[in-house]
Amino acid sequence: MTKNTADQRRLALYARVSTTDQTTANQLPDLRRYVKQRGWAVTAEYVDHGISGAKASRPQLDQLMADGKQRRFDVVLVWRFDRFARSTQHLLAALEEFRALGIDFVSLHEAIDTSTPMGKMVFTICAAVAELERSIIVERVRAGIKRAQAEGTVVGRPRAAVDHRQVQQLRRDGLSVRAIAGRLNVSKSTVGALLKGQAVRKTSRR
Repeated sequence: MTKNTADQRRLALYARVSTTDQTTANQLPDLRRYVKQRGWAVTAEYVDHGISGAKASRPQLDQLMADGKQRRFDVVLVWRFDRFARSTQHLLAALEEFRALGIDFVSLHEAIDTSTPMGKMVFTICAAVAELERSIIVERVRAGIKRAQAEGTVVGRPRAAVDHRQVQQLRRDGLSVRAIAGRLNVSKSTVGALLKGQAVRKTSRR
């Protein structure tokens, strides 16, 4: 598909307010003014009223993303990042999807425009920083687990003791190893060990 020239570009506006008594009056006029200055054509306006930015699902934002996959617009324009994305991770995921679709993203307040070389550079830097943060967190978790294991700490959920007398009684009542395991929600090997008089701890079956 041939990409539209600047004066032919189709634009989608997105605005959001957190409560029903708030208004987008301070968002939409600024966005429309910017569109006029750029000579773009507004294809659709998506506005979520009374919806927290922390919510993963928003009706109008979901519709915008769906329409984007249908290539119904070339640019998404928002007043500022926090009106659009609930987190940096969410923002970067959306920008990555837009990039794959050939859709540019403009945030008026932050002056970010991914259709420009500077905007592309900022997006690349943000994505790299986010990836670095994720890697650091993973490494910290792994280091913490190794340190705990080296100190003899059992990593994972505490496990409740199984009453071996109950296991023995169920066996005397004629239940099979499988049936006992099902009754107590433990593995068959645990039941077998208990029947042999070994001290074991309860582990949930998966």
